[in-house]
Amino acid sequence: MALKFEVLGKFNRARAARLALPHFVCQTPLFMPVGTQGTIKGLTNNQLEEIGCQIILGNTYHLALRPGAELIDDLGGLHKFMNWKRALLTDSGGFQMVSLLHLADITEQGVTFQSPVDAKPMLLTPEESIQIQNKIGADIIMALDDVVKTTITGPRIEEAMYRTLRWIDRCIVAHKRPDEQNLFGIVQGGLDPVLRGNAILISYYFQRYMCQRFGGSQFTRAVKIKTPFGVLLHSVLLHYQKINPDMLCALGADMYDCVYPTRTARFGTALIPEGLLKLKNQAMANDERPIDPTCLCMVCRNYTRAYLHCIVTKDPMGSQLVSYHNLSYMMRLSKDLHTSIVEGRFPEFVQGFLRVQFPKGDIPEWVCNAMEVAGIDVSTGCAP
Repeated sequence: MALKFEVLGKFNRARAARLALPHFVCQTPLFMPVGTQGTIKGLTNNQLEEIGCQIILGNTYHLALRPGAELIDDLGGLHKFMNWKRALLTDSGGFQMVSLLHLADITEQGVTFQSPVDAKPMLLTPEESIQIQNKIGADIIMALDDVVKTTITGPRIEEAMYRTLRWIDRCIVAHKRPDEQNLFGIVQGGLDPVLRGNAILISYYFQRYMCQRFGGSQFTRAVKIKTPFGVLLHSVLLHYQKINPDMLCALGADMYDCVYPTRTARFGTALIPEGLLKLKNQAMANDERPIDPTCLCMVCRNYTRAYLHCIVTKDPMGSQLVSYHNLSYMMRLSKDLHTSIVEGRFPEFVQGFLRVQFPKGDIPEWVCNAMEVAGIDVSTGCAP
């Protein structure tokens, strides 16, 4: 495989590592901003490098629709096409089984989508997903999996888990660039401990690098299952309101991605150590402070909350500036997590982070449960 993963420090399940990929040597834990079609909305590549972005996540389904895998391949791959010199990860397109379920038909052969662009049918098989990703040329590519909503229960969960395993076999055979691209698998099985345990057996069979599609309390419940964490590299999708990478890192996640930091920026919400700052609120109109007085990003050095209140959601520059800050916040937090693990002070860092975010001692129950699994004492801050 075109990957080297060197653990530099650990605390229980949490670990800091050096991840060497074909286009960049990364430090984990790391946050990957989502650039669905090869771009992070409102930010240039130079700005992304400036704030320390290491990997951008692209989407196979959307890139195949526009501009098309053939064109990207003809122009030298996605790195060259978008002029990004660092690492890329492409999702398989499988997540659209959930987000575009009303446009999809799932069979053993693959997933047939109705294109939201021209309404034409598009069959995405495991083989086709890998072929497209081979043309796109990302450092990390994902096997196509049968995705189900996390609220689904019953026989559909077992069906998806076993179909995912069968599709992984087909993805391995279809992968033609193993020396240049790293093929990751998906753990399915929902919240069923038996099914997830069965699915995780493929960690030994399938190159040992896995993605788990969970966030919040669901991820906490999933990782309580006994798993060989020493050989898994987790890529976790976050889709919940409070961004808690420290919790995910404590539970063993090395990589995580989410649209939330940039999407919420477009609605005027900034990420700060205390939680969320609503820049549209009238209280911001005369506030001469930066978004976060402890932040040294370009936005916090040059713009006030009052100015951002004036332009956010009204001018493209507003969402651009808040997106810049929010991603800078996530990169800085990831770097601080890495450093705290290497320096042997990870529990203290997490405790301090949660004290700032929940000063009234009202840490949500699912976070408290996660910290208990992780071996970090936050009992004094948990709600009674």
